[in-house]
Amino acid sequence: MQIIDAQIHLWAGESAPPHHWRAPYTVETALRDMDEAGVDRAVNCPAIWDADANDYAVEVAKRYPERFATLGWFPLDETADESLVDAWLEKPGMLGLRFMLAAPAMADRLASGGLDWLWAAADRREIPVGLMVMPPYLPAVADIAARYPQMRLMIDHLAVNPFEKLPDAAAHLDVLLALARHPNIGVKATAVPGMATDPYPFADTHGVLRQVFDAYGAERMFWGSDITRLRCSWREAVTMFTEELPWLRGRDRELVMGRAVAEWIGWH
Repeated sequence: MQIIDAQIHLWAGESAPPHHWRAPYTVETALRDMDEAGVDRAVNCPAIWDADANDYAVEVAKRYPERFATLGWFPLDETADESLVDAWLEKPGMLGLRFMLAAPAMADRLASGGLDWLWAAADRREIPVGLMVMPPYLPAVADIAARYPQMRLMIDHLAVNPFEKLPDAAAHLDVLLALARHPNIGVKATAVPGMATDPYPFADTHGVLRQVFDAYGAERMFWGSDITRLRCSWREAVTMFTEELPWLRGRDRELVMGRAVAEWIGWH
């Protein structure tokens, strides 16, 4: 079984937000940690807090194309337009895009249609787009998915607020599960230990994971770590899925642990 992490951040600068406590996180460190944890490949979402992270992602993908692919980003300011999408996709290792739309101003643009040009561009190119959004904006994501069915959306971290613990962290679960009716929405089961209130194997998260699995299926639920903000080891983030979920076995486990995200983003 090939294990592919659906979301990590690589960056070489010293800065990082407080909840990403492993800083910096270079490719050399990541490769060492991946080998120790049994992780074969990883999808790099360049750190938004490091201005050089996108360039670093291209360098990493050139050096290690068999280990890393990228979902890149660009500033969604007044100068951004469709030409940036093509320019980004031409970069080595770049398989799609990923944007953090959690801040109120950006989330409001998502809900108001201010980013429709971006979704239309992604739809025409049939590419994956990762989104970090907060629960109140999930209905807007559902509307976007319905209007742009050729774009493959990926919702980061089950739309869990990174600063919340269970049960509050899953208060929006019914809304997230309802989005499964859109076949072009997948969910990243990333950073799951971060919402747990108990130690490994983080049993209080298992019921949440089962509900997500039942709604989305193995083809649209993608394991990952977001390792730089987890307090557990990368190996524990792996084995909580591969060894501690008795209902995740066989082909389903292979899909969730890597094959499905590779198909979703076209990393063949």
